[in-house]
Amino acid sequence: MEDRNAETARLRQPWRRRLKRLNFSELIMPGFILVYSSIIALIEPRFLSWGNLDNLAGQIAPLLVMSVGQAFTIISGGLDLSMAAVMSLSGVVGILLVPLVGPWGAICVMAVFGLLVGLVTGYIIAYQKTSPFIVTLGMASVATAIALILAHGVPIYTVPPELTAAIGFGHFLGLPVSFEIAIAMLLLGAFLLRRTVFGRYVYAIGSNKSATLRSGVNVSLYTMLVYGFAGFSTGVASIVLTSWVGAAQPVAEPDMTLKSIAAAVLGGIALNGGSGGMVHVLYGCIVLGALSNSLTLVGVSSFYQILAVGIVIIVAVMLDRVRRREIF
Repeated sequence: MEDRNAETARLRQPWRRRLKRLNFSELIMPGFILVYSSIIALIEPRFLSWGNLDNLAGQIAPLLVMSVGQAFTIISGGLDLSMAAVMSLSGVVGILLVPLVGPWGAICVMAVFGLLVGLVTGYIIAYQKTSPFIVTLGMASVATAIALILAHGVPIYTVPPELTAAIGFGHFLGLPVSFEIAIAMLLLGAFLLRRTVFGRYVYAIGSNKSATLRSGVNVSLYTMLVYGFAGFSTGVASIVLTSWVGAAQPVAEPDMTLKSIAAAVLGGIALNGGSGGMVHVLYGCIVLGALSNSLTLVGVSSFYQILAVGIVIIVAVMLDRVRRREIF
């Protein structure tokens, strides 16, 4: 009887540890969002109004789309610092080609162009054995320069009204179309990570690249595909942002790359790779979006908002260090 009880206790221990981690680490971000929203709602009741929540959903849509791709690079043990620049370039190329391909063809151009740039970046990183940090930093400069040359250094305001009306300010089932596109990208990312061989290899490469290579996996190919997907998400983000602001800007939201990294890490994705999921990306984007939105509502200067975002990025890195020490 004692042996049976001991065996039962032994089998239950992993489940208890998993439940303990779930009750704390997995719920800390939703809890923070709930507490923060409640405090801001007491200070400024308009924060939880439907009109403001609708506006907030549209605001975080481009960041959420981009953060999905950024999460793949981080989980695989890499990083992409070129996403904001490639997003700008994709938007410029797409809008310039509207006379040739039409407004809906421009959407395809932006997405495909982002994908191709991502594959080129991934090829250089994977097959030339170069640092993701250096390559993506260089690609950011190249993309920014080309976007400025093509746009002659000024925003292009010839965005078709169909795109602005349908995607930028359109609603479907009571929600902004841009936010629904972001959720669709989030679900696609979750499916790829959790339900495909590609996703399993992304985690494996981030956890132990050498062991994955020795097991027979074509690490170079899957690394290139990771950056290709990141580029695709960047192209989709350019569709959302360009439609929302009504212009293709050669230098659009230059700090969005850092925000996408902060959103992923703040939500719970480890900077050293190998862990995390799309729900963590959603948490991080909500926190950053709610922070900026609430500070605007209460009348805080944009200068202090930049300061707040910087502090959040630092806190995100510190939280990542704490998670890796398994304090949570």
